[in-house]
Amino acid sequence: MAQRGRVPGTGQAPGTARAPRTGRMVRGGGERREPGRLGEAADPEKPGEPRKVPFEQVVAEHGPVVLRVVRAVLGPADAEDAWSETFLAALRAYPGLPADANTEAWLVTIAHRKAVDVTRANARRPTPVDPVPDRPAPTGRPDDWDPDLWQALAALPDRQRQAVAYHYLAGLPYREIAALTGGSTDAARRAAADGMKTLRRTYPQPTEEA
Repeated sequence: MAQRGRVPGTGQAPGTARAPRTGRMVRGGGERREPGRLGEAADPEKPGEPRKVPFEQVVAEHGPVVLRVVRAVLGPADAEDAWSETFLAALRAYPGLPADANTEAWLVTIAHRKAVDVTRANARRPTPVDPVPDRPAPTGRPDDWDPDLWQALAALPDRQRQAVAYHYLAGLPYREIAALTGGSTDAARRAAADGMKTLRRTYPQPTEEA
């Protein structure tokens, strides 16, 4: 039976366990290091190579965009959960992301998958009689979020709503949108254009008074 508050297999408290020795002893003393093993020091960065920023900075820089995207795709009731799941998955995968990768596009790709999961889960649940009230966002609700906009977005077909969100909010090119949602680049471009055309008709912007 494992002891509570101990690192499994070591009997030591968290933060006190020592990393295992990873090299092999060679004749004449010393230790021969094997690359890629636990405890091996990382290769020093070469001059001119891009450096990865801390994950906290990734959340601060790209979190608002991802939140707007999932709100546009899922609506305010499910957006916060999808946002959290997106960044939990991103945190686990971030060490393997190349330093020169398009981080925002990578995050939107994860957000799309989480939105698909939420949509499928909702389809299996009973439909509530009363609408679910909006929950306050832990990341801060943008002042310009308009519930009327979500009603207009929700009326769009899924492909159009996704194309509008991924292109106009996240800035993804149509080629990448097609890879995410399926279909061709031209189909993604048409879906975004048709979606925007419908939104201009169903969600007119207020006119400024003179």
